[in-house]
Amino acid sequence: MRSFVKYLFSQKPRTVRMNSMRARDETSRMINAWCLYDAGNSAFATTVMAAVLPVYFREVAAVALPAHLPSTLWGYTSSLSLLFGAILAPILGSMADVSGSKKRFLSAFTLLGVLSTALLFFIGSGDWLPALVLYAIGSLGFSLSMIFYDSLLPHVAPPGQINIVSSKGYAWGYLGGGTLLAVNLAAITFIPGTLGARLSFVSVAVWWSIFTIPLLMFIPEPPPEYPLPKGSREILTLGFRQLADTFRQMRSYRELLIFLAAYWLYNDGVGTIIKMAAIYGADKGIGMTQLVGALLITQFVGAPFAILFGRLSLSLGGKRTITIGLAWYSAISLGAFFLEKAWHFWVLAIAVGMVQGGVQAISRSTYGMMIPRAKTGEFFAFYDVFSKFSGVAGPALFALLTQITGSPRLGISSLVLFFGGGIYLLQKVDVEKGIEKAGNHP
Repeated sequence: MRSFVKYLFSQKPRTVRMNSMRARDETSRMINAWCLYDAGNSAFATTVMAAVLPVYFREVAAVALPAHLPSTLWGYTSSLSLLFGAILAPILGSMADVSGSKKRFLSAFTLLGVLSTALLFFIGSGDWLPALVLYAIGSLGFSLSMIFYDSLLPHVAPPGQINIVSSKGYAWGYLGGGTLLAVNLAAITFIPGTLGARLSFVSVAVWWSIFTIPLLMFIPEPPPEYPLPKGSREILTLGFRQLADTFRQMRSYRELLIFLAAYWLYNDGVGTIIKMAAIYGADKGIGMTQLVGALLITQFVGAPFAILFGRLSLSLGGKRTITIGLAWYSAISLGAFFLEKAWHFWVLAIAVGMVQGGVQAISRSTYGMMIPRAKTGEFFAFYDVFSKFSGVAGPALFALLTQITGSPRLGISSLVLFFGGGIYLLQKVDVEKGIEKAGNHP
């Protein structure tokens, strides 16, 4: 009898363990599905935005235009797309929150980006206007889809694991974007004419689409803040109402506001290095092959170091981990002053890869811990706006100092001001207090 009683009581822990294992498997599947989306859409960032389309536009689509005009048109298009996305982001984010439609919005803007990227296959010599239109639409789809992707992070990550999950997403993004870029560069090298480049655009569309499917299948839609009756047409009205309410409440999120100010400052330095590194290297006489190779090595170095930053944050905390990355960035900007040879550029590219993904990943997760879960779409929309407008002052200062001195050396080294200022403001952020204000403590 006593043995039978022991047997009965021994079954409950086993059932609990089985349920716990199922829950862990479900969480792991959701995290992997979330990270795979980053592996997919990063192909757009590397192939379309950074490496292939800018060169294809200048040398093929805009070949008949005056020498200075392609760069001018490209710059204006990039800026207008960024501005339009920044205006739409908070509105769409609040609409997604009140309607419980984060995945639906993500799907819509992913489809917009995928279709416009695929249509780049038909861009040929002289088609500069359609190329700019498709690039603008694709960039808009890419940036707006990221709002809803980022907003799912607090809902996917288990308690205490948000830094690890965010870092894993960046790592998979580096691997995904870098892998397809390497394949596309090989295709461009070995396929004659423009076919290799045009096929690379199609490959991005297919790649991005495939890696979106797991997210749609395995991640449940977070519940809306205000459940609406079926068929309700009040989504836009409620979205604007919530947006206005959040603007009024933002003043009470003191720690979050200080963090956003710090992020705006140091991310300006990060963004300037990303945007100006290639042109700085070209000014030093480094060839295109070396520059593209360095871009690739940054991608593959970035993956393991993003994971390392996530692990480091478990022991040091997010704020200290970001500070270490910014100190490293300061050393990079000062070291760039002495750049003369191609191998110097490769060393700096590796150094950037060691911190780029980590700083961005831990910044995203630290922000995610200090926002209310019911408003992740809207608050990540604000984060996206700050991210977009944080790329203005750095390039402007770089250009101004280069114009005054006649050399880009002082311009690239001046970025230490942005990193130093970011570190200063970051130390004033009480992350724990920000988490408590958001109501995210278990």
